[in-house]
Parts: sequence; structure tokens; C-alpha cells
Amino acid sequence: MTATVDRAPRVGLSRLTDPDLALLLLIRRFEEALLDLFSQGLISGTVHCCLGQEYIPVALSALWRADDVIFSNHRGHGHYLARFRDPDGLLAEVMGRDGAVCGGVGGSQHIHRDGYLSTGVQGESMPVAAGVALHLRGRGRGQLAVVFIGDGTWGEGAVYETLNVAALWHLPLLVVVENNHIAQSTPRSSAMAGTIAGRAAAFGIAYHHLSTMDVNVIRDRLAPVVTAMRATSAPVVVEFDTVRLGPHSKGDDTRDPVELHRARANDWCARYREAFPEQFTDVDARQRRAIADLVHSVRSRGLAVRER
Repeated sequence: MTATVDRAPRVGLSRLTDPDLALLLLIRRFEEALLDLFSQGLISGTVHCCLGQEYIPVALSALWRADDVIFSNHRGHGHYLARFRDPDGLLAEVMGRDGAVCGGVGGSQHIHRDGYLSTGVQGESMPVAAGVALHLRGRGRGQLAVVFIGDGTWGEGAVYETLNVAALWHLPLLVVVENNHIAQSTPRSSAMAGTIAGRAAAFGIAYHHLSTMDVNVIRDRLAPVVTAMRATSAPVVVEFDTVRLGPHSKGDDTRDPVELHRARANDWCARYREAFPEQFTDVDARQRRAIADLVHSVRSRGLAVRER
């Protein structure tokens, strides 16, 4: 079992390619559009946005293969967009309009498509992902099951049962922990004793910790980890020290305004804008226009036809 911890301060970001920055900003502007649509009463149900965490799936998307299986969660729009680059199908799904990826029956949280599955139930995907990882190991093609969970999900017993089985059976299961330090409205410090690193160590599972928001750095550090997983078929836990800028769901944010101001000042979006203003302004303008056009298009469509 190995453990690596990135303790570098969050300073400096390397320049991104235009496609990477475009994907980051696509997710950001998509999420903002969802919150705006919800405030207008144009979305039924609920939405959980990944504002502040977009860089994680963007960085990882270059490391997973088309035949890997991705398991997302309630805060999964960024995961889906990084996997498929399909804002049209996703927005139509959330709004229940023609072109919806799941015919409008999945909504924001429950999406199924070509090696991708999301669910709103915390921890539910962990044992399912382990079962898929067992199947993938048997195929011998170096495929991975990648499951996204948060710090709050470590309160679920299914997480520990899955880690136990994954270690015993040497499953190619990559557990990506988006630790934003708050579970709905409960701070991590009030809900979790010990550390995620300690939990991985208890099962003899390799663990890596990343605090950087730099997409290029994340890929460089995790590329050999993922390559080794494909060769050895062993589970890995990767913890991202991240932040949730927006509310848990819509407007239910109980955090101190000072804490939120500090988080927004360190947001990847603000930092990339400051570091690379010319590139950022150009790419962001294009993505804002694209999302505005998308919203107009989807709003004008009829309701999705659901199979009975």
C-alpha cells in the first residue's frame, strides 16, 4: 500500500490548451444556466451543481478510456460533460425536453449512457462499481471502474464494505473523492473523525491526495497511477481537496459569508482569468454564447416523449 500527499500551496497555474479551458468553462456556464433556469421555475425537481469542482473531471477525462465505466453521483453534471461533451442532451434531460439523453425520466441526478451511470443516493454506486470492476478484471483489457464520491459519503457503510472487497479481490476500482469539506450543510469537521487516508490505509489500498487545481499537474501526477492500475488491477483512492462554491442544492447554503468569499477568491475560474486574461476572455465569450444558444434551443422544444 502506498500513500502520496500533495501539500503544495495553491499558487500558480499552468496554461491550458484551448480545448481544456473550453471544457472547464462549458461546465461552469452550464451549471450557472441551470441555477438561473431553476430560479425562473423552468426546471422541476432539483439540481446539485459542481461549481468550484469542475477541474477534477476535466483533468481525469484525459486519463480514462472510452471503455472504462464511470459512476457519478448527485453532483454529476461536470462528470457527464467531461465524459460526453454533450450539453444539449443533458440540458434537455434536466428540462424534460426533446433530445433528452434518458428521455426525460432521469432528470438531473439519474443518468445512464454508454458506460456511465449516476445516482442521487450516497454510496449506492460503490458496490455496483465493485461488481463492474470484477467483470472488467475478468476481461483482462485493462479497463477501470471509476466511482466519484464526496467526503459525506464516508458515512455510508457500503463504502467500507466495497473497499474491503476491492482490496481482497484486487479490483481495478478507482475511487475519486471530491472532498469539498461539507456534506449538504454539515462541515466535515463535525461529521468525520480521522482521515480518508487512514481509511484507505486500513484496507491496504493505495492512496493519493491532491490539493492543486492545475489540470496539467493533476494529469501528470495521476497518469502513472492510472497506468499502473490497468497493469496490476488494484484499487486506488484519490482524494481531491476541493471546494463547493454554490449551495448544496439551489439556494440552501448556510455557510458563513466570509468563508464563501474566501472560497470564491481562490476559485480556479478567477485564477485562470487573472493568469491568462486574453485566452480566458476569448474562450469564455465563446462558451457563454454557446450556452445561451443552447438554453434558447432547448426551451423552445416540446416535452420529451417517454417510452411506456
